[in-house]
Amino acid sequence: MKRLAMLPVLALAVAACHDAGRTPTSVAEPVDGTSRLDVISVSIVPANAPTGTHYQAGTSASCSLCGGIVSCLSYQLAGVGNANGSASLSVSFSATVDCRNHGGQVVEVKAQAKGASASTGLLEPKNGRLAVPTLSSTGVSPTNATFEASAVCPNGNWTKEVRDGTVSLDSFVYTLNFVGYPPSYITITGP
Repeated sequence: MKRLAMLPVLALAVAACHDAGRTPTSVAEPVDGTSRLDVISVSIVPANAPTGTHYQAGTSASCSLCGGIVSCLSYQLAGVGNANGSASLSVSFSATVDCRNHGGQVVEVKAQAKGASASTGLLEPKNGRLAVPTLSSTGVSPTNATFEASAVCPNGNWTKEVRDGTVSLDSFVYTLNFVGYPPSYITITGP
């Protein structure tokens, strides 16, 4: 129980974009008027980690959104003993695919795809501290061919095309798990 009550609240930063025009995706703003901070959820489950696990001073788990890219920054946990861990980031995307027949008629189809997950692999603690590196969704956006393959047109004679500017990040899940403990100690989901 020691120091578990001292767990700081996860810091969530919505980073300002340096050049949103260079990113291949966008994050849709909620239609209900809430901000992206309102739709990101975080949880820590102390029972899913070694007793005494806590953030090393000056660090905490956080994820930011910028132009459709999710970045979960590095942090360090102390009090983990010899328990190995791993972190992962899974991102889901969607796009509008146009189905066009030979006469030029267009039918709009929504296509969804799950981006490839990023993972730290097995992390080994040193002196009871677990250093968790940065994970990012950069480079995991599905290709146009992936969206086109998941879209269903009226029949096989129609041509599929991803509509420019419609690829968007729908959601992400970041987790930190310890080997031998129930998943997950830290979970951040959004948007």
